[in-house]
Amino acid sequence: MSRTVLVTGAAGFIGAHVARHCASLGYHVVGLDDLSGGFRENVPEGVELVEGSITDVALVTRLFEQHRFEYVYHLAAYAAEGLSHFIRRYNYQNNLVGSINLINESVKHEVSCFVFTSSIAVYGAGQTPMSEELKPSPEDPYGIAKYAVELDLRAAHEMFGLPYIVFRPHNVYGELQNIADRYRNVIGIFMNQVMQNQPMTIFGDGSQTRAFSHVDDVAPIIARAPEVPSAYNQVFNVGADRPYSVLSLAHEVARAFRVAPNVNHLEARNEVVHAFSNHTKIAKHFGARTQIDLESGIERMAEWVRKRGPTTPVIFKDIEVRKNLPASWNV
Repeated sequence: MSRTVLVTGAAGFIGAHVARHCASLGYHVVGLDDLSGGFRENVPEGVELVEGSITDVALVTRLFEQHRFEYVYHLAAYAAEGLSHFIRRYNYQNNLVGSINLINESVKHEVSCFVFTSSIAVYGAGQTPMSEELKPSPEDPYGIAKYAVELDLRAAHEMFGLPYIVFRPHNVYGELQNIADRYRNVIGIFMNQVMQNQPMTIFGDGSQTRAFSHVDDVAPIIARAPEVPSAYNQVFNVGADRPYSVLSLAHEVARAFRVAPNVNHLEARNEVVHAFSNHTKIAKHFGARTQIDLESGIERMAEWVRKRGPTTPVIFKDIEVRKNLPASWNV
């Protein structure tokens, strides 16, 4: 009898890939997604999609009672770090309170492993390369919410014995990514702009560095994590090793689309300048990893994006605080 597992955010980007890999492991996958940032067509074949939100306590309770999940993979979130300063209530309701609903039910139903996708946003600034033994010091509400969930999982383990595994991925890109979101996913934003013959917009001079990680370097590890006993009750960075500047990324995207780089520099915003991680720990527990280099990964995503075509960027309408909101977002 196959294990039944829950994947939240299964119609989203990373969640859809994790759901696919879970299905390939022989699990019966139930996906929960409110389709606020995901798409039905992302959901892999064989995955049972339930449309709804992790903030819906009655729905979450009903799903746990009905399916008796063995594992929970929690990937549902609105992962816009920069925007989170201006949508604090929305951020905490979705990314923190919604997570607690899942943790409560996981405790009640004695889930065997709760796999949580956190973020390197928990580290804050000035701690590169970011390694798991560093003390988190998040600088934006998104990172604060993610770290609060990490702490709550640790408390739930100590109080109730709930086993968990936390992953801190970073700057993940690839096929199925939502290129219509103008507040996050810089590679998708660049590709969407190129296809519309618009300049690629960069906040500041583009010297910010990130280690851009193809989803195929991340999702398979997350999916098989509960089958790795030594990973239980641990925190892992996961993603690419080599950082690139945002400006060099723009040039890489232009190369993939066979166009000359065209960049529009906007006023710098308040963000962590350099963010990349150490991955020694995950290699120790999950074995040596082969990584998709940035050039190959961008080519693969560009091929997928060209087939879909350009998309009109979605504007977040419920901004809660407009003070210091970047001018390009203040519409």
